[in-house]
Amino acid sequence: MILVGGMIPSAILIIKNNFSFGIIDIPISWQVPALLLAGLVCGPKAGIIAVIAYLTIGLFYLPVFHGGGSIGYIATPAFGYLVGFIPAVWVTGRLVQFKNKTSIHLLFVASITGLTIIHTVGIINLLIGALTSRWGSSFIELIYIYSISNFPFHILLCFPIVLLSKSLRKILILE
Repeated sequence: MILVGGMIPSAILIIKNNFSFGIIDIPISWQVPALLLAGLVCGPKAGIIAVIAYLTIGLFYLPVFHGGGSIGYIATPAFGYLVGFIPAVWVTGRLVQFKNKTSIHLLFVASITGLTIIHTVGIINLLIGALTSRWGSSFIELIYIYSISNFPFHILLCFPIVLLSKSLRKILILE
């Protein structure tokens, strides 16, 4: 899911004035929502296995990350966000793991929590890189590029992920 999600651009379907459909492109991929879906549906253990597999594939085999891939990706400002996938999927999965019935509200809170963890770990990486002069851009510019400009879109994509996870949890008899 995470691998495929990283390759699919995000968009929102809208209804225009003449009742035709239009598409508004969102400047992010389905990578983060797919990660959250893995945590919400598969739980913390399977989610971590999926994330480690995804990171391994991206670092050593294929350019599957949003900005490419390879071992050199470790030296980019975006790598902290990828490292944040590991605690995010674990916490997201743990929040819903022991519930027989999960409400839409709980699934949404779990997904927002995971999203917040990803951005927190990413910002910590940006701060460490800024303090050690690793990045060419200022800390404020990097926070804007990697967090502030993306976070609202990620929140928007949490809604379909929560609905999809609720359906999948019923189909897979997790509820």
